[in-house]
Amino acid sequence: MDKSVRDIDWSQMQAFLAVAEAGSLSAAARVLGVSQPTLGRQIRAMEEQTGLTLFRRQPRGLDLTQDGAALLPHARAMRDAMRDVALYAAGHDAEMAGVVRITASELVAHHILPPIMAGIRANHPEIELELVPSDRAENLLFREADIAVRMYRPEQLDVVARRLGELEIGIFAARSYLERRGRPESPEALLQHDLIGYDRSELILRGMRAVGFDLTRDAFSTRCDNQVTYWELLRAGCGIGFGQRHVARIDPGVEEIDIGIAIPGLPVWLAAHRQLRQISRLGHVWDRLADGLAPVLR
Repeated sequence: MDKSVRDIDWSQMQAFLAVAEAGSLSAAARVLGVSQPTLGRQIRAMEEQTGLTLFRRQPRGLDLTQDGAALLPHARAMRDAMRDVALYAAGHDAEMAGVVRITASELVAHHILPPIMAGIRANHPEIELELVPSDRAENLLFREADIAVRMYRPEQLDVVARRLGELEIGIFAARSYLERRGRPESPEALLQHDLIGYDRSELILRGMRAVGFDLTRDAFSTRCDNQVTYWELLRAGCGIGFGQRHVARIDPGVEEIDIGIAIPGLPVWLAAHRQLRQISRLGHVWDRLADGLAPVLR
């Protein structure tokens, strides 16, 4: 094998994969957390060492050349092999000391996890915790997170999941809004009020359709997809909205509206890669998360 080919390192292959899958240097740089110039140098170094032109510039980004497209499946296989090596090594880590990276929805990360994590740190200061508040599906297979708190059952292979229960959902409004506009006493009266909904997400619309309200996005006079900001809009008096009961119960400025609508709860799952679940510190954090979440679930 030519020495120049043998000298291709993993960082160059990562750069190639990121650009190939993202379609541009800027998007790939955001994925990898590096600068565009660094990424560009890695791509050029790989092209020089292989003697291949991997990308062609287009007005809106970079397209794979024929050689780049032919190399892509081999690069992905290399990534999978590196992942398997890392997972195998991590699965045999018996140390309690180290990092555990947790991802959860923004609202759960904001309102529920901090005291649970504080308890873990108090009892095991040797465990370092990283929290990723995110409503997107972090990839447990590639260590974007070690443990995920999810509102759906993960379907990835090699991921072990445990259903913990459900978060209760209700209809709420700020007392200031209800004192100004009055309290609806029926589902029909609810529709005469200012409603707070999501912007692009259809989660609330699907939930309302499930209980008999065939609404569209235009039914919401205030819209926001970020859950934490959504709740602050409700607390500020923008209108009537939907939220988790355990969050509302600790807020004296918010009142629940009981008009006989049974809203399905949100299932809560813990998930981790099967091999990583055996690591001592991950197993401990997994158990403490389950214990800490139990009081807010039904």
